[in-house]
Amino acid sequence: MKVGERVPDIKLKDQHGENFSFSDLIGKKALVVYFYPKDFTPGCTKEACSFRDSYQDFQDLGAEVIGISTDSEESHTKFSDKYKLPYVLLSDNNKKAREAFDVKPNLLGLLPGRETFVFSKEGELLHKFNSMNADRHMPEALTVLKKNQR
Repeated sequence: MKVGERVPDIKLKDQHGENFSFSDLIGKKALVVYFYPKDFTPGCTKEACSFRDSYQDFQDLGAEVIGISTDSEESHTKFSDKYKLPYVLLSDNNKKAREAFDVKPNLLGLLPGRETFVFSKEGELLHKFNSMNADRHMPEALTVLKKNQR
């Protein structure tokens, strides 16, 4: 995906087994969509909790946070419940979201990529960020949203 492109119109199941469609949020909220490798791993837990701890800041900026991995809905439910994650986790078990967002694997293809996308309220890509360093994703997304509020 390139800056300026629209959020892909795909449907996935959330941690509650409900259908989720990105197009339902276009025109309503900015979107922070972060892809992560796996529930309950140290880096992914740290990243998920950093988005949790700053969730109100994202809400105050009119944005919704959405986490995506290939884990099952059941795994997402346990992960979300254990760490009290207030936002949507989507199950991408067939990797159609990773494909639609063009998220590449890391470490010679051994690990699913860790990438964050920030979309405007209109669904246009403002920024994308790729780093295996889980600490950097939340502050990067928050900074981009703050800059685009002006």
